[in-house]
Amino acid sequence: MSGSSPSRTAGAAPTTVPIPSPPPTPADHEAAAPRTPAPDAEELPLCERPATPVSPPASDLLTLQATIAALRRGSGPIALDTERASGFRYDQRAYLLQFRRAGAGTQLVDPLAFQPTPVADGTAEPTAGTSAQATAACAAALAEAEWVLHAARQDLPCLVHLGLVPVRLFDTELAARLLNRPRVGLAHLVAAEFGLRLAKEHSAADWSTRPIPPQWLDYAALDVEFLLPLRDILESELREQGRWPWAMEEFAAIVEEAQHLARTGPPPPPADAWRRTGGIHRVRSARGMATVRQLWRTRDRIARELDLAPHRVLPDAAIIAAAMEPPAGRGGLTAIPGFATRRARAHVADWAAAIADAQAMPDEELPRRQHEDPADPPPARLWRDRDPVAAARLTRVRTAVAAHAEHIGVPAENLIAPESLRRICWPPIPEPADESAVRDALRRCGARTWQCDLVSGVIARSLPPEAA
Repeated sequence: MSGSSPSRTAGAAPTTVPIPSPPPTPADHEAAAPRTPAPDAEELPLCERPATPVSPPASDLLTLQATIAALRRGSGPIALDTERASGFRYDQRAYLLQFRRAGAGTQLVDPLAFQPTPVADGTAEPTAGTSAQATAACAAALAEAEWVLHAARQDLPCLVHLGLVPVRLFDTELAARLLNRPRVGLAHLVAAEFGLRLAKEHSAADWSTRPIPPQWLDYAALDVEFLLPLRDILESELREQGRWPWAMEEFAAIVEEAQHLARTGPPPPPADAWRRTGGIHRVRSARGMATVRQLWRTRDRIARELDLAPHRVLPDAAIIAAAMEPPAGRGGLTAIPGFATRRARAHVADWAAAIADAQAMPDEELPRRQHEDPADPPPARLWRDRDPVAAARLTRVRTAVAAHAEHIGVPAENLIAPESLRRICWPPIPEPADESAVRDALRRCGARTWQCDLVSGVIARSLPPEAA
């Protein structure tokens, strides 16, 4: 296929940039090895529009049926992506779905058009088509096909929320990690494989905007334009390097996570999510921590009701400022930057009540500055003081795993999750501290078979003599 990509250099006329298709065969790819460094992205031609124009997103049952018919006429894997309104809306729902399949081209769907619209009396006003009808139709079109996504774990929760659950998938970002690619973002992989620079200026756009501007739709279509040929290139390399079994196990694990999410629904938010407030390390008193907690919970409730990202209701910095020096009355509260915005002032009574609750809280109910689950190892930064032997053990194991990861050419965090190493090294450690016991412990931590095969012996040999 081919596509037109206007250059953004001053005065330059649009240039036609060929998009490689079909993807290289394994033989072609083998002949191209070893890989040469990708050119500087800024030197590459800009790919600003898809190879063929895309139709507006399906937004009623009639256009959805046409989209589904096109996908069914196609063959092979289906590339998928979603656009969310992170930073603008409260949750991570999808506001646009992108599909691409050989013989079907790129198809867009507006999931918002199929969701009930709340009205003043609290009921839901019907939309162009019911959510159940749309979900069933999309799910049927995707049934049994392999899904191709980039960084699948980012998109799958909102797809599962819509009732779309994979049975097979290929994650191009994870595949690139297993191949030890130095940069695994989609734009970097497209630059390396196809010699094109993707336009990314709409990556942080508010995708809940309606109507969606045409140039945003071009950007969204490009997110699936290259996934299918990229998938084939990466599979070829994985097979050549003997890493295809690793990838299959990783992809199967992601599918199981998505299917489990579909069966059980999303987990409840952690009770201590408020501890992630930016700048909380500056709050030194338990009473101040209580203020952070109460303000965070109040903000979260208001943000959910308004369907806004929490920081758009009240920034973290304002919460921390109020916690470090409790304001005197509402006047003192609105004198703090962040509380004086029009949106924050509309809820000044809520903020004042939250602070008053924290100030009146009995000492025994105040939160500790450091919250730890007794079932989990403490943060690694605390090990040296709490258990120097365990701290030395963790350092030794981490060093050995990092060296082994470098030797075989895979990122250490993909070879084995850092959390698994912490659990292995914090008492009680596996006994006897041999390869078999370490393997069993790693499996309990969720490690895959290929990971256990590669690191169980390395970890066992790195545990201290006193563990034997």
